[in-house]
This record gives sequence, C-alpha cells and structure tokens, in this order.
Amino acid sequence: MQEERQEHFYNIGVSYKKADANTRGKFSLSKENQSSLLKLSKEKGYKGVFVISTCNRTEISGFAERPCQLIELLCEFSEGTIQEFAKVSTIHKNQEAIHQLFRIGTGLESQILGDYEIVGQLRQAFKLAKSLKVTNAYSERLINSVLRASKMVKNETKLSSGTTSVSYAAVQYIIKNLPDYNSKNILVFGLGKMGKHTCKNLAEYTQNKSVCLINRTEEKATEFIKEHASIRKSVFTNLSVEIEKADVLIVSTGSDRPTITKEHIGVDKKLLILDLSMPENVSKEVTDYQGISLVNIDELSKITDETLAARQQEVPLAEAIIETHKAAFNEWLNHRRFTPAIAALKKSLEIIKNDEIDFQKKKIAGFNEDQAEILTTRFIQKITTQFVKHLKDEETSVSQSLQVINKVFQS
Repeated sequence: MQEERQEHFYNIGVSYKKADANTRGKFSLSKENQSSLLKLSKEKGYKGVFVISTCNRTEISGFAERPCQLIELLCEFSEGTIQEFAKVSTIHKNQEAIHQLFRIGTGLESQILGDYEIVGQLRQAFKLAKSLKVTNAYSERLINSVLRASKMVKNETKLSSGTTSVSYAAVQYIIKNLPDYNSKNILVFGLGKMGKHTCKNLAEYTQNKSVCLINRTEEKATEFIKEHASIRKSVFTNLSVEIEKADVLIVSTGSDRPTITKEHIGVDKKLLILDLSMPENVSKEVTDYQGISLVNIDELSKITDETLAARQQEVPLAEAIIETHKAAFNEWLNHRRFTPAIAALKKSLEIIKNDEIDFQKKKIAGFNEDQAEILTTRFIQKITTQFVKHLKDEETSVSQSLQVINKVFQS
C-alpha cells in the first residue's frame, strides 16, 4: 500500500527576536510578492496558507509535508537566502504553530509588548489569502479564534494600556535627545500608518509648530493636513530643499528600496534621521557625513517606560485567555478530525453487537436482552474512548486508522 502523505501545520519565519532590521528587511515581502507567493503555494497544493510581513516579522503559516517547502517559498519571493534564514529563523509545528499565532494576535509577541497594530495586519493578511482561495476551514477557524482572543485580551486586560508604539517612541526619542525640540524644524517624509501616527504624536506630545509633511501622493498629504492645521505641506520635488531646512527627518515611506540617500543631504548638514521603515528606507551611506545621526526602528523600540512595566503584569491574564480560546479551537479540531473515524468504529461495533445479541437470543433460553444491551454498549463506549486517545496522538494518521478499521471489520 502506498504510504500516505503526512502534512502538518507550520509557522515559519523571522522576527525581531533573532533578526536585526537589516536581515528582516531582506525577508520582507511586498504586497505584490505576498500575492505571488500565495498563488504559487496554491499551485503546489499547500493548504491553509497565509503570510504576514511587517516591520517586525515576516512569517508564513500553512500546511506542508516539511517546513522547508514553506521556507523555499519565502526565499523565492524575498531577498533572503535559505542559509541566512537558518541562522535567525523560528519554525513552529502543529500545536506550537497554533500557540505562536495566538501570541502574535494578542500582542504578546509584539516588539513593544501589547502593540495591537499587528491585529489589523493579521486580519488583512488572511483577507488577502482568502481572496486568492488559498485558505481552508482549519486556518479560517484558527484566525477567527485568534481574533476573538485578541479582542478579549484588549477588553479585559490592561496589556495595551498607555501609549507606546514605534511612532510614539520616535517622538519620545526627539523629546529626550533634543533639549530645544519645540523650536526644531521637523520633516516627516511618508504618510502611511506610521507617518500619520507620528504626526499625531508630535501634535499631542510637543508644542512644535514647525512640522513639515511630504508624501509622494500629494493628495493624501492635502487631505491629512485639513485636520491638522499646525502641519505644513510641501511637495515631493522639494524633498532635498526641505531636508536642507530640517533639523530632524522622520522617514516612514514603506518602500522596498532606500528613499533617502546621500544625494538628498548636504555635506556639512547637521541632521537627526529617524528611520521608521522596514526594510530600512534610509541608506546607511548617509552616516558618511559627520553631522548625520541615524536611528533605526530597532533602536527606537528599545525605549521603555513605566507603561511597559505595567503591561508586563498583565501577561498572565492574557495567557490565561489564550489557553481558553486555544482549548476551544482544539476541541473543534479534534471533533472534526475524529468524528469520521469514531463513527466508522462505532458502526462496525454496533453491527457486531446486534448480530451477537440476535445469535445469543436464539441459542440461550431466558436470555436477558436488556442486560446484554447495557453491557455491550459499555464495552463499545470504552473501546471508542481508547480509540480517541490513540487518535489524539499528533503522529497518528486518521486516514490510516480508518483504513485499518475497514480492513479489520469488513472481513
């Protein structure tokens, strides 16, 4: 008999825990490449696949016979190599992979503990995979369970209390390192989610009235400053001119390539640059100039305060919520996996039971059919309970177990 293909649910990837910003940048996936990766995974027959790629992590989750199949997909559509991946990667299998996704979705794996921006990113990642018809019932149920757990953690704990994010950390860095920060010229380049949050945090935590905003798509910047009158808008073609005026440059452009290079900066310029992008959007060559200070996302994320200490105390509560939702998911999973096999076993045993009771009724005078029914039913229950224990072993193949039942009881 041909051996059955044994597939497992994997979560593979790189994150800030082992990989620095430069390495994570190599494994970062653009939206276009995420779509291409998912389409190829479908062609290869991988099921339940979805991809999340943020400034802090790039991870693929889904079913495969071996993790290397998903790793090869990641390396094909990113600039990272398998050798580089091996040095900084994490690979989770089955229950470990499930647990990892619950931790990511509840903010426990965020670089800044309790940062819930990941929830929206996870939701969008799954939405993309579903639109390309790469997901399955398993991954959909899992993501829904993760999102429910995330909502409960947010509502019933203080894990996300206080304000702390990379954009918040950027503003705090300016406040702590520039004594006269309120009088400095600050240029924000890029108006993605991070850029918007940075502008809002500048307005909330400083009294600086010299903030300038540049975005490639001018219409977005125009719309944004309608609600933020204290911010001045400039145009992309004036980027170098505005950098010359600036004391602080905050870059959050979200490009695959550097958007700020030495050509944008004067030789004698004194400038603090905060790069909030992943991959990094400021070329490291700018530090060849003596007056340039470059701070990237990893350095900003090291900023800690009392908020993080308070959040740490909420971790056990969040973990307890995760365990509840994980148990509910596994109960659904076990029911889904075991029902056909248990039903097949019970049906076979019931046939044997009924045949035997009919035979004994004819053979034994005064045969007590009710007692025989009670006794044999209990036997069947005990046998199926043992069978469920067998099926719960992760290495057990339900399909093979069904084949054995059919072979044994159909003879």
